[in-house]
Amino acid sequence: MQASDMRALRTLCTHKRLLHPTSSPTSLASFFKPLQNPHFHRGIHSTNHRLLSQDRSLAALSSGSESETSDTAARWVRSSGGEAGSGPESGARSGNGEISEERRHFGGGRSSYAGSGKKGKKRACWVCSDCGYADGQWWGSCRSCRSAGTMKQFVVEENGGGSEKVRGFEVSENVVRSWMPQRAGEVRPLRLTDVNRGLNQLEWRIPLYGPFGEEVSRVLGGGLVPGSLILVGGDPGVGKSTLLLQMAAMIAEGRDLGRSAPVVYVSGEESVEQIGSRADRLSIGTEELYLYSSTDIEDILEKIQVLSPRALIIDSIQTVYLKGVAGSAGGLSQIGHVTKSGEIAGPRVLEHIVDVVLYLEGEKHSTHRLLRSVKNRFGSTDELGVFEMSQLGLEAVLNPSEILLSEDHSESEVMAGLAVAVVMDGSRTFLLEIQALCLSSSTVSRQVNGIQGSRADMIISVLVKQAGLKLQENAIFLNVVSGVTLTETSGDLAIAAAICSSFLEFPIPSGVAFIGEIGLGGELRVVPRIEKRVHTVAKLGYKMCIVPRSAEKALASSSFGDMVIVGCRNLKEVINTVFTT
Repeated sequence: MQASDMRALRTLCTHKRLLHPTSSPTSLASFFKPLQNPHFHRGIHSTNHRLLSQDRSLAALSSGSESETSDTAARWVRSSGGEAGSGPESGARSGNGEISEERRHFGGGRSSYAGSGKKGKKRACWVCSDCGYADGQWWGSCRSCRSAGTMKQFVVEENGGGSEKVRGFEVSENVVRSWMPQRAGEVRPLRLTDVNRGLNQLEWRIPLYGPFGEEVSRVLGGGLVPGSLILVGGDPGVGKSTLLLQMAAMIAEGRDLGRSAPVVYVSGEESVEQIGSRADRLSIGTEELYLYSSTDIEDILEKIQVLSPRALIIDSIQTVYLKGVAGSAGGLSQIGHVTKSGEIAGPRVLEHIVDVVLYLEGEKHSTHRLLRSVKNRFGSTDELGVFEMSQLGLEAVLNPSEILLSEDHSESEVMAGLAVAVVMDGSRTFLLEIQALCLSSSTVSRQVNGIQGSRADMIISVLVKQAGLKLQENAIFLNVVSGVTLTETSGDLAIAAAICSSFLEFPIPSGVAFIGEIGLGGELRVVPRIEKRVHTVAKLGYKMCIVPRSAEKALASSSFGDMVIVGCRNLKEVINTVFTT
């Protein structure tokens, strides 16, 4: 067979696959198709019509096929080409000059990707890469988060009623099916009473041991749930890889099973040698911990199937990609997208389909890390884990208040303006130090760090009006020690006490804590879970705790050791109690 015949046959087979692609399940994200995706009709008119008309063997192959699919493809190929120098419709008209039915459906140069006579509808859609807001037109900036330059254009394809369905994000069907326990036809509705029958709640989760494991389990709600999807986010370099590697080693040890279990750690950013070096630094030597470096989802699922791992960790999800999807890894059209600040962005499908979303937070110049849950289908989202980054990895902080309190100093004028507030984050109680500085003359009227500016203005105004402090001509500086942001109203009383201490130049005695919200009338109000807050203060050895007078009845039935509970109605009583000799 000549070379020209081979080219014609290869073109014929290509056109056959384009017209009748293999059907596969379509995911939810298939409705968004980037504009840069190549359309199937590009370059389809390159077939030379003379090759098919001159070669009888090729003509017989195309017209005598047993398959209707092959016959349709052959007729489309014959009508898609023309003699050199002829127009796009030459050779496709009948004797009366009309264009044939095959030419209208398959040979048109404007719209040639179609498996039937009906065309699918297309409409433009603009999606914000930061918050996932979608709009039907471009406004220059996102109308939801007001970010500029984040709107990306997509094409939404709708089925026009033909036999061809919308095609979009695809994963290898053979690879995915091998992981499914049941076929789609075997799944049936179950009674509510049958769902949990025979299920032992004690063995439902994978426990994590030791101080580190208990701190992670607190945030997860009691341990890892088999079959769940957990997404961990955070700023670059905050310690996400270290956290996941320590968890992988703990799961692979299999203390609850009495034997080790395989766990696979897949990295798309680092080589296995780099991961192994980190494991050596963390003193991890678990035998059943497997390392693999890949960015292809289908390749990852195929390689780990023989191991049947107890857990699979992918670091990070924005580096992996699907072969059937156009676009680079980490883009909106791929699996996941993360902004420069470490937040999950784009169409937030990834955040919706997972079971748990965790965020690891921490300052660049601090060794402490906070693990917070923002979504948890198996537990509460109010829990908080506190860790410290060391040479051996993340270590649990048993007493978080110690990292937020400065060293104990003697009662001197230098330490005037320092008060201790008792706040809660989830179910954890923390003690924060509030610092205040009042100056009679300064170029800056007010500076606030870690406290809401509107809240600080209200407390200062109440001190002026209700407590009689002449703060109008003073520049006031407020700061929360350790860079923590105070969002609770329970710290109002400590802020007011710190300002009074600096203004009166009277240091607050050591061992005194403040709990309470301040109203516009200068009155003190009760805050939620005040009993638990007072218990934490007592455990840390404080001598006195200032609380609202209305909370004394609720605290009367509890024992707090040697600590004295002092109830005050308003700010004047607080000043007379604390700042009098």
